[in-house]
Amino acid sequence: MAKTTPNHTQAVSGWAALDSSGKITPYIFNRRENGVNDVTIKILYCGICHTDLHYAKNDWGITMYPVVPGHEITGIVVEVGSNVTNFKTGDKVGVGCMSASCLECESCKNSEENYCDKVQFTYNGVFWDGSITYGGYSKMLVADYRFVVAVPENLPMDRAAPLLCAGATVFCPMKDNNLIGSPRKKIGVVGLGGLGHLAIKFGKAFGHHVTVISTSLSKEKEAKTKLGADDFVVSSNAQQMQSRQKTLDFILDTVSANHSLGPYLELLKVKGTFVIVGAPDKPMGLSAFPLIFGKRTVKGSMIGSIKETQEMIDICGKYNIMCDIEIVTPDRINEAYERIEKNDIKYRFVIDIASESSKL
Repeated sequence: MAKTTPNHTQAVSGWAALDSSGKITPYIFNRRENGVNDVTIKILYCGICHTDLHYAKNDWGITMYPVVPGHEITGIVVEVGSNVTNFKTGDKVGVGCMSASCLECESCKNSEENYCDKVQFTYNGVFWDGSITYGGYSKMLVADYRFVVAVPENLPMDRAAPLLCAGATVFCPMKDNNLIGSPRKKIGVVGLGGLGHLAIKFGKAFGHHVTVISTSLSKEKEAKTKLGADDFVVSSNAQQMQSRQKTLDFILDTVSANHSLGPYLELLKVKGTFVIVGAPDKPMGLSAFPLIFGKRTVKGSMIGSIKETQEMIDICGKYNIMCDIEIVTPDRINEAYERIEKNDIKYRFVIDIASESSKL
């Protein structure tokens, strides 16, 4: 399969993993010319998602090398195609996980293109022209305007970048379960990382009582004093877990480590809902009894459609919701990867693509 087409004439500086060692190195590649439905974006910032590490090291066996990761992209529009009416040069924009879908199936017509069977991702996907997509660890991006969102003026571009993936991932389950504009509910957030800390911010912005459920007691002070959580439960503390049984209306599970769901389900009220957005690499333990005796529901959720992503980032602008980040320059991506594997980050790394040290 061709990685590029004759239309790919624009040489771009970027950073790629060339093999399963996962080491990120400078890499020059070609992008397509700006088409009638495209916008060309000067990339300013790109968040580092844990998915980037999996693709870099081919953990899922589907990586097409060389791979240029990055799907939490913010930048400035520098060119627009003739069919593009909703963006102009100079606009602040973002690109998340998707670069294409069929646009014709039931999911696409219902603004749920993230569930389209033919959805293609911003990197390691196959675009409509047969080329392999390259992501945001690069100086510029050519994107179909239908997969681009506008970034509110009041949001800083660096702290907005992770919202394109992490923000949408936690926002959509809350929207789907009627937590926006609803009477005050008691919600739980399992895990306090890149996803979890944003879930707390959304939950509090929507006026709910938020309980953080974590394996680490050391995170309690930050959860309450910095992020505004109302309660904190150490999941390994049987007494604490017992005292909160049947107290929560909704739980969002952001943890990607292997864990059993049973103890968490017991925290839900009758008819409560448990939504999984973390992705453990092994099956999760799920006993039937917490479901049967509590009439509870367990669901999953994946990022968001473009419409939902735009709604999410607009709400972030309204409530001043931003990701807590640490900025790294491109020459420190490998160091960031090592720290992510050690959980040594609060809460998301963002690459300063436009920094002086990013010159190849």
